[in-house]
Amino acid sequence: MTARTRAARRPHTLLLVLLTLVCAGGATACANGDDRPRVVVTTNILGDITREVVGGEAEVTVLMKPNADPHSFGLSAVQAAELERADLVVFNGLGLEENVLRHVAAARESGAATFEVGKAVDPLTFQAHDDGGREGEAGQPDPHFWTDPDRVREAVGMIADRVVEHVDGVDEKAIRDNAARYEEHLAGLTTWMEKSFDGIPRQRRALMTNHHVFGYLADRFDFRVIGAVIPSGTTLASPSSSDLRSLTLAMRKAGVHTVFADSSQPKRLAEVLRTELGGQVRVIELYSESLTEKGKGAGTYLQMMRANTTAMTDGLTGD
Repeated sequence: MTARTRAARRPHTLLLVLLTLVCAGGATACANGDDRPRVVVTTNILGDITREVVGGEAEVTVLMKPNADPHSFGLSAVQAAELERADLVVFNGLGLEENVLRHVAAARESGAATFEVGKAVDPLTFQAHDDGGREGEAGQPDPHFWTDPDRVREAVGMIADRVVEHVDGVDEKAIRDNAARYEEHLAGLTTWMEKSFDGIPRQRRALMTNHHVFGYLADRFDFRVIGAVIPSGTTLASPSSSDLRSLTLAMRKAGVHTVFADSSQPKRLAEVLRTELGGQVRVIELYSESLTEKGKGAGTYLQMMRANTTAMTDGLTGD
């Protein structure tokens, strides 16, 4: 896209007025001229990955704040305008960013290039569980692909391709070098995770989580998913009493005594299982759908995956 094309494409009038008012107040998002290349990313996990690829070749704006829930976060009018001004919009898709997808569609209609990463990495589908767990969206595509670092490595190359194709003014060699360097880190992450998980006895490789988010990790590293407290791929659903009873039975049958709960969500639902099983269940926090602020445990994708791997290994090998 040329600078002239970017200048010709503007947000809808009301959004432009709002953005102009904010810029008059000195917002950092407005500090650069209209001709600077822009990549806008919806989730903070994809934002970190995209920044590794883009480096300093373009401005990368991440819409989702640290510790937010991708299923429920929304955009301000100014953020929506930023989306429409982007040269490239990178989003997870497959229904993950439920309140943002309409803005992505509006950006596409206004002329922005968009890339749905989840759809491009051979997505898995949610599975129903025969051992007592239940999946409310069985057969639907699972958007949580990032729990498999190999799929993230595939995504890195495709993001690089889209940046080179749609963002004018970037140095292609720099983008390709950035991508290759990050792919090496991801390959190292996969190897380290494999070695870490090797210490978990096969009969203990069973996951019970707050909601269904680790299907890709289970598929890649040979885990069984027993079920989830929230019987859905979204945190916006709620469990019934029968769901909780079924999961309690499934955990007893599988000999599972650990529930992994997302660190950004209340653990009340997982605590119910602890009560049901007479206090025998440990609840261990994972960073599953959002990065944290820098220095808070999962400031980058690589830190998040290493922290989760360590927590899972400790949780499934401890007494």
